[in-house]
Amino acid sequence: MSKPNGQLRQGEAGDVCPVCKSSRYLNPHMKFLVNPECYHKMCESCVDRIFSHGPAPCPIAGCARTLRKGRFREATFEDLKVEREVDIRRRVQAVMNKDEADFETLKDYNDYLEQVEQVTWNLVLKLDVDATNARLQRWADAQAAETGVSRRTYEPDPAASSAAGVVLKKGGQRRAELAAGHGADAGAATDRGFSFHGLKKKVAPPPEVPFDAFGGWSVGPRLYALQPDYDADWLTQHKGSVEQRAGGYQWGDFYSRALQDALAGLAVFIGEEIRARDVPSVDASVGTQHAAAAAAAAPPVHMDHVF
Repeated sequence: MSKPNGQLRQGEAGDVCPVCKSSRYLNPHMKFLVNPECYHKMCESCVDRIFSHGPAPCPIAGCARTLRKGRFREATFEDLKVEREVDIRRRVQAVMNKDEADFETLKDYNDYLEQVEQVTWNLVLKLDVDATNARLQRWADAQAAETGVSRRTYEPDPAASSAAGVVLKKGGQRRAELAAGHGADAGAATDRGFSFHGLKKKVAPPPEVPFDAFGGWSVGPRLYALQPDYDADWLTQHKGSVEQRAGGYQWGDFYSRALQDALAGLAVFIGEEIRARDVPSVDASVGTQHAAAAAAAAPPVHMDHVF
């Protein structure tokens, strides 16, 4: 049955590209893309045709935002309002990511979650967007400075910006304006953006100590200190001897070996060894008898030949 006046069936309007008016009814493989700058949906063919040569204004009437092809993606949700809200929550969560362990009490943590939700809905409902984005950027900078990690830049929601109808500026210039506070918040460089009651101060972890494979155990001498050289008459007369200058021979090795042989007995205590010798030990034959009895009582083991 034909449609009167060329109108689309109910539910079919979302399957028509608003730019080229192509319909999914005629092209079942049509793919629609959105850009988080404005969340206007258009077909993939129009995206390739308009934005392949660089940034260009959005072709939707009334939208003057400059879009880039690299930011187009398929929408996860059919309702683009839900798509935008999910993106906003993801960006806010990236910088406001405290958990319960970061607060003194559960009430403080719940108050923090309530304030995070209020910030999120300000962006969703487009209330004080520029000021909220500037506060989020200052909070991200403060957290990075407190923990010593690299600076995290908060990415604002372009679709909620009050600068609608203005050509999109470069990312660096836009972030600089946000950091400056857009006039009203200018000069608040020391402002952290948000203040939460009961928030524990973040302490950077101590530097990691070098790994010790020996667990603190040293192969060096513990009973004496080895000197680099020793001054003794009987030793000095041999240092200049040709026989003692063989290839690879070092006097430090001789010093170490001689002191080790001479002082090795300092760690041996005869009295303790005598007392340990008088303590009766367990007869080894008892363990052998128990093992033999356990083996005799065990059921026979049958193993299949693998070949």
